[in-house]
Amino acid sequence: MEETTSRRSAVIALLVLSLVWGVNWSVMKSVLQFVGPMTFSAYRYVAATIILFIVLIIRRESLAPTPFWPTLSIGLMQTAGFQALVQWSLIGGGAGKMALIAYTMPFWVIPLAWMLLGEKPASRQWFFIALAACGLVLIFEPWRVQPALLSALIALAGGFCWAMGTVLSKRQFQTTGVSLLRLTAWQMALGSVFLVMLALVIPERPTEFNAAFFAAFAYNAFLSTSLAWVLWLFVVKRLPANIAGLGSLISPLVGVLCAWLLLGEVPDAAEFAGIALIGVALLGVLRPSAMPTPAR
Repeated sequence: MEETTSRRSAVIALLVLSLVWGVNWSVMKSVLQFVGPMTFSAYRYVAATIILFIVLIIRRESLAPTPFWPTLSIGLMQTAGFQALVQWSLIGGGAGKMALIAYTMPFWVIPLAWMLLGEKPASRQWFFIALAACGLVLIFEPWRVQPALLSALIALAGGFCWAMGTVLSKRQFQTTGVSLLRLTAWQMALGSVFLVMLALVIPERPTEFNAAFFAAFAYNAFLSTSLAWVLWLFVVKRLPANIAGLGSLISPLVGVLCAWLLLGEVPDAAEFAGIALIGVALLGVLRPSAMPTPAR
C-alpha cells in the first residue's frame, strides 16, 4: 500500500511538472526577444540556486555539500548541458518542435538505466517504447529538408545530457540516500557556475530589463527551475528511471499545444499523428500494472 501511494504521488508530481515545463517552452522562446540565451540561462539558474539554499535553511536541513564528483557530473549534464543546449536550440527552432526533439530524453534513459542501474524494461513496455519512438519519428520528419536542422541536433544533444543527468541522479539516491533537496541545490549550484562562464565568454545581445523579461524570469526562477527540478528528482527517486523518462513525454505535448495557442506554431499532419502515438504510449506506460519493480 505504501509503495502504491508513493508511486501515485510521483505520477501526480510528474503531471504538475509536465504542465510547468510544457508552458515554459513558449516562455523561453518569447523571452529571447529581450535577452541572449546563455545570459537568460545563467540568470534563472543562479536565482533558482539561491532560492533552494534559502529553502534548505528554512527547513533546517544540512548545507553540507553532497559527494563532489557525482554531483558535479549531474550538474554538468542536467543543469549546464541540458539548459544551455535547449536554450540555444530555440534561437533558430520553434518552441514546440524543439520541445519534442529535446524529449527524446526517455529513449536515451532506457539504455543508460539498463546499463548503469539494471532497470530492464518489462516485456510489455517494449511495445509502448516502440510506439512512442514511432511518434517521435513522425514529429521529427527526417524525410523532409529541415530548415532548422542544426537547432534540432542541438536539442537532441540536450536530451542526451538530461538523460545522463537523470540516471546519475537515480544512482546517487540508490547508493547514498542523499537528501532530495540538498542534491538538487548542490548540482544546480555547480551547473550554474558553468552557465555563468558561458554567458560571460559568448557574445550576446544586451538584456532589455522590461516587464516581459521580469515575468519570464520569475516564472523560470521560481517554477520552471527551482520547484520543477525538485519535483523531477522526486519523480526519479520514486519511479524507475525508464518510467520517469517516458512519463516526461507529457511535457512536450503540452509544449506543442502552448506553442500553437501562444506563438501560432501549428503542427502539421505528421506531427499530429506523432503526438497521438506518444499519447497512447503514455497511457500504457503510466498504468500501475506497466511499472516494473526497480532492480535492487
